[in-house]
Amino acid sequence: MEIAFKEIKVIGFDADDTLWVNETYFREAEEQFATLLEPYETKNKIDQELFKMEMKNLALYGYGIKGFMLSMIESALELSNNEIPQATLLKLLDIGKQMIAHPVDILEDVEAVLEQLKGKYRLIVLTKGDLLDQERKLDRSNLSDYFHHVEVLSDKKEKNYKDLLEHLEISPNEFLMIGNSLKSDVLPLVNIGASAVHVPFHTTWKHEEVRAPKKNSGYITVQKLTDVLAYL
Repeated sequence: MEIAFKEIKVIGFDADDTLWVNETYFREAEEQFATLLEPYETKNKIDQELFKMEMKNLALYGYGIKGFMLSMIESALELSNNEIPQATLLKLLDIGKQMIAHPVDILEDVEAVLEQLKGKYRLIVLTKGDLLDQERKLDRSNLSDYFHHVEVLSDKKEKNYKDLLEHLEISPNEFLMIGNSLKSDVLPLVNIGASAVHVPFHTTWKHEEVRAPKKNSGYITVQKLTDVLAYL
């Protein structure tokens, strides 16, 4: 089934790694974490244990920098057998605070695309993560005026999208989602009868990695955001 672009009235944009850079800073933080924990384990083991801790804590803390900070601290305590110096724990907190305070780096051509689509479609932001952090990033991005609505979801599963579209009175066949994650921004939408455009980002969190289906009906993949303008 091809996407019926003529039926689209509402376009949803993912935020992190679709509108602005995000995952790159998590990879940098993980490198800093591994360096600080070098006295206790190998880098490969440190990376593995941190990811396991993030997955273990996801249901408690949700997505975002604050949960990542807590997972770093808990992992550091476990890897060091509770012998990690207080000064190192403070450095881990500083890593998280620096991530929160980092300037928002808008991805190339984002504003040009939004300018083209504004007025032709109802534009909304659908992202997951920490509410305060995502609101802060949207404010710093100076992109707020392009969007009719912003929703920070606890997760991006079929039910989350279905409930939101019903709440906003948006018919799935009239909705198109644009994002970098097949797992979160594409496949759930296709499964509820909506459409999606996959715009890959060069860095993907392990938790977001999935195999592309053999038949990709209901979505298309483009190499850069400006490519969507050829369809809309």
